[in-house]
Amino acid sequence: MEQIMIAVSNPVEVQQNLLRDLIKTAQRTEFGEQYGFKNLSTLKDFQEAVPIHSYEAIKPYIDKILHGQQNILWPTEIRWFAKSSGTTSAKSKFIPVSYEALEECHFRGGRDVLSLYCRNNPETKVFEGKGLLIGGSHEANKFAANTFHGDLSAVMMNNMPYWSSLLSTPKPEIALLSDWEEKLELIASTTINEDVRSISGVPTWALVVIKKLLEIKGTNNLLDIWPNLELFIHGGVSFSPYAETFQHIIPSSSMNYMETYNASEGFIAIQDDASRDDLLLMMDYGIFYEFIPLDQLDSDHPTALTFEQVQLHIPYALLITTNAGLWRYLIGDTICFTSLNPVRIKIVGRTKSYINAFGEELMVHNSDYAVTEACLATDAKMKDYTAGPIYIDHNKKGGHEWFIEFEKEPNNMDTFIAILDQKMQEVNSDYEAKRAHEIALVAPIIHVCPNNTFYKWLKKNNKLGGQHKVPRLNNNRKIIEEIKQIIANN
Repeated sequence: MEQIMIAVSNPVEVQQNLLRDLIKTAQRTEFGEQYGFKNLSTLKDFQEAVPIHSYEAIKPYIDKILHGQQNILWPTEIRWFAKSSGTTSAKSKFIPVSYEALEECHFRGGRDVLSLYCRNNPETKVFEGKGLLIGGSHEANKFAANTFHGDLSAVMMNNMPYWSSLLSTPKPEIALLSDWEEKLELIASTTINEDVRSISGVPTWALVVIKKLLEIKGTNNLLDIWPNLELFIHGGVSFSPYAETFQHIIPSSSMNYMETYNASEGFIAIQDDASRDDLLLMMDYGIFYEFIPLDQLDSDHPTALTFEQVQLHIPYALLITTNAGLWRYLIGDTICFTSLNPVRIKIVGRTKSYINAFGEELMVHNSDYAVTEACLATDAKMKDYTAGPIYIDHNKKGGHEWFIEFEKEPNNMDTFIAILDQKMQEVNSDYEAKRAHEIALVAPIIHVCPNNTFYKWLKKNNKLGGQHKVPRLNNNRKIIEEIKQIIANN
């Protein structure tokens, strides 16, 4: 806790020292020599010398590492890659994971989550049982010997100290299975008699496991299986649309929930206060942060800001430099600041996960909020959703087409649609303006998906398990057309 508080209390100093150390460490890498790291002494020097990198821009360097070359982006040996399909592209991304990134970022993040939880809950008994880890899988890299890639969770599980397996379930050989459906059966059958005190994972996949357990046990209450369960550590998607479902199947006022922002590229933020819905930005994890105003994102020379220059409640694209060799890397997420002392953020969407076909600039945090409110008003429970544009043509106006899979359908679909539309207008003035008098946009069109529709889409796209999730908003019709085809083939 002392280490956490020092970093939280001195963000500017901690970040300045971190950037200096990162540049010095990588001076003799191929990337460091190309951009003259030995001549960089200030942030201004760094920003002027090193361009902003998308994945496509940094991919040639990563490809060299994948093919066995070292000392390209980072001086220590890279043997692991976090494989991420992202939420906006079907292409796989291979994010290098250094020893430093594992120890000083991802594992430190896990330790800090538990430290903060124990500070807030001093009577906790979470360590008297086991933690359920819901992870992905890994495989050997075919281009270079003794190197591997997989979901971030699999990378971490393969590198955790032995003693950690004594505190977690299921066994690594089950947790790391590549066949998700086989793994689901084994997770359920082997953990049902364990004393599970905590769960870590993406809400959507956690629910799949939980429902399998409830089915086996013949109950609707998870506490009938794990009576000492007290903590769910979640991330990857907004929790708000799933909150009511979790409260229904874990009906306990002593159940606690903690959100984390742990991306393949690095562990970034932790919910340190259960009474707040924002996250504490972690300063000393080997990640240097910059922030780009969204209106500058597509310009040739966007201005990247530091903590001293940002404003509250304005969305920024997140730019990171890491101790795994990602230099001024555009991670793809957008955040806004809710506090600058200490520095707290909210994740508000993806730089490419939005609908802006008509200037409405609808972002994921808008749609998640609206879906949550519409479900509450109509006694519904949502499992998953995706939405995309309906393009204007000669005989129809534009709009948004939604595909929603419900755990429990709304008691009145017209009311659900009306509230969904109303809430999006309340939180997004651009959407509201385009909806006014239906000048540009008609009301949302909602399709109720049959059970397991999104599961089938994930399976078809080899995205079962791990950190994979259904893209919420898409600025084209590719995914919703794929969903339509799956429904038609049912």
